[in-house]
Amino acid sequence: MKLLVKGGRVIDPASGMDQLADVLIQDGKVMGIDRNISIDEGEMLDASGKLVCPGFIDIHVHLREPGFEYKEDIATGTRAAAAGGFATICCMPNTDPVIDNAAVTSFVRERSRKAGVVNVLPIGAVTRRQEGNELAEIAEMVAAGCVAISDDGRPVMRADIMRYALEYSKMFQIPVMSHCEDLHLSKGGQMHEGFFSTIYGLKGIPAEAEEVMVARDLLLAKLTGAHLHLCHVSTAGSIQMIKRAKSEGVHVTCEVTPHHLTLTDEIVGSYDTDTKVNPPLRSQEHLETLWKALKDGTIDCIATDHAPHHFESKDCEYELAASGISGLETAVPVVMSLVHKGILDLKTMVEKMSLGPARVLGLDRGRLEVGAIADLTIIDPEAVRTVDPAKFYSQGKNTPFKGLEYKGWPYATIVAGKIVARDGIIA
Repeated sequence: MKLLVKGGRVIDPASGMDQLADVLIQDGKVMGIDRNISIDEGEMLDASGKLVCPGFIDIHVHLREPGFEYKEDIATGTRAAAAGGFATICCMPNTDPVIDNAAVTSFVRERSRKAGVVNVLPIGAVTRRQEGNELAEIAEMVAAGCVAISDDGRPVMRADIMRYALEYSKMFQIPVMSHCEDLHLSKGGQMHEGFFSTIYGLKGIPAEAEEVMVARDLLLAKLTGAHLHLCHVSTAGSIQMIKRAKSEGVHVTCEVTPHHLTLTDEIVGSYDTDTKVNPPLRSQEHLETLWKALKDGTIDCIATDHAPHHFESKDCEYELAASGISGLETAVPVVMSLVHKGILDLKTMVEKMSLGPARVLGLDRGRLEVGAIADLTIIDPEAVRTVDPAKFYSQGKNTPFKGLEYKGWPYATIVAGKIVARDGIIA
């Protein structure tokens, strides 16, 4: 089966390509990129005025299955990903049972094959049941298909366990993805500690709750020589330490979320529980440091930390509400808002959502070139829509972006040569 993506602006950060061209796809692979390609049979997708990019990859997603299907499952989560422009997603292990062995890993992969519409790569737990005391069956999980390990949602508080995890992961050339939070410093906190937490009367979480753990994990990464990946970095201090560690040759990568790039702690004054997230939304000075770190290469990729919740866990007092944002279906337009404002250039945006995450995990994705797997994300930079959670494919409707108008939305998502979503609708 042939598919011709016609007349789009093809952007491939890996090769530096940025030009008007057609993309010919056959049997799940890119067969040609050139002008004026024609086909006698097959399907044509008009991409005139659109941005044709390597398939976007989200390395930080909570699919909730098994165990929490009332929040999300693989079917709804992957449809949300496709509608949001993602061809590949990586799912975190905080399920029930936890993805801490080969059996649960295999379950997730098989369910994804049957019920999913995009590529799903599981991330295994660092410790058994994510309890932080004993390493999980890392070798078994890697053999079953895990591409990284993480106790995301639960920081590995014990430094000795984190050291062992880094040493062990090095044998398999996979990263340890660290949720950096000192639970003793963040305990009881509801939002970023600062001016607005005082004004709003909510207990604050200091930036140091993240930075203390970033410092510890960077020291351990330097000690072991292993690959450390820092999840959802949100503070200027974290960025400063990461930049220094990289200059010293430490094997560290990191990610940032769309909400930490575009929202500040000031909006928590609405007491809308959809603004409650972990790490919390920070102040403007932290936000601006994240922008600079994206542009100078300190931050390797953008990841959503998609955390869908059911209605009841958000429909309550702020201090009782669950933390998390349903982010798959809003990520592209939210990040595109930075492009339209001139804060981020288009090539960097595409790189941080395709090639960047592929490099972090060593995936054979994130490139748009002849012979590559035909995963494509096509964006309409002029499309204007209002965020309406009622139309989400995700079961999680918890988004602080609801009711906001954005310009620049996914036009089509192609996975292995098959159009799986078009104009936000699953094909």
